[in-house]
Amino acid sequence: MTQTSTAHTPSQEQARAQFTVPAQHPMVTVLGSGDSLLRVIERAFPGADIHVRGNEISAAGDPSDVALISRVFDEMMLVLRTGQPMTEDAVERSIAMLKASENGTSDGPETPAQVLTQNILSSRGRTIRPKTLNQKRYVDAIDKHTIVFGIGPAGTGKTYLAMAKAVQALQSKQVNRIILTRPAVEAGERLGFLPGTLYEKIDPYLRPLYDALHDMLDPDSIPRLMAAGTIEVAPLAYMRGRTLNDAFIILDEAQNTSPEQMKMFLTRLGFDSKIVITGDVTQVDLPNGTRSGLRQVQEILDGVEDVHFSRLSSQDVVRHKLVGRIVDAYEKYDDSHGTQNGMQKSRGKSGHKGK
Repeated sequence: MTQTSTAHTPSQEQARAQFTVPAQHPMVTVLGSGDSLLRVIERAFPGADIHVRGNEISAAGDPSDVALISRVFDEMMLVLRTGQPMTEDAVERSIAMLKASENGTSDGPETPAQVLTQNILSSRGRTIRPKTLNQKRYVDAIDKHTIVFGIGPAGTGKTYLAMAKAVQALQSKQVNRIILTRPAVEAGERLGFLPGTLYEKIDPYLRPLYDALHDMLDPDSIPRLMAAGTIEVAPLAYMRGRTLNDAFIILDEAQNTSPEQMKMFLTRLGFDSKIVITGDVTQVDLPNGTRSGLRQVQEILDGVEDVHFSRLSSQDVVRHKLVGRIVDAYEKYDDSHGTQNGMQKSRGKSGHKGK
């Protein structure tokens, strides 16, 4: 989209801008079905007047608002030129990024188009890509570092993006195998009290990893890859005593590792391998009095070369919008009451969760 004119009226302290949408882009891709994308922009800038006539869009209002609206449409056009559609969520996130940049609260030069058009993996007609600035930086860190910690609340894509990078590395032959692991500890439940064989006991804890794999690979190929050892999904205890070479290794739910387990896992690293460790330090399900290895390791490995900590927040939640609000509400409550997940910290346990 091209800004064709800008006019200022000093007495009213207003600015006006006009844009022309190139003919190759149908207006519905810019405005959304039923003008849904336009409504998102109007809600974000209630003091501005935005009008559409044909393929011309004009905006009038406070100069800073008009400048930001101009940038929003420019970023949208950059995304649309790649063939990727815009969604209401993508427009909202673009506006938030641009406002942060304008207010000086953004800590980097990345633009919304750079974030939204970074493809990680294409599978069965869909493309996996980061949706927020922190997600992009997390993905970039995985490319640059040997060990990366992805720490943040549920729904921020920590595990899913790591899985996508693992599959990408396998397909491009950067590694020979993928190893996915989790500690088998959840919300006060213990394996001995669950019915079934050992495999049936541990399978529910590993099921989210299988589900992500099915999103990214042909489901028919997964049993073959697992039988060949190219993909391994196993409890953390199965990692002890091994050296993992030529592998992309993901430790999920790492907040439920003890300090001893975390050290054991990190020292499994072999040659030409990469490790990604994900977890949410606010939802620890370890027995009372057991310290989380994920909390401790941040102090131990802080500043160590080739180890990176990526931290995501409620602003990076890519589930239902209400999930981000719930995370914020719990944080606010805990800060004011000195609790953790609404419970006294001394109790040592928190509610069940998923990612």
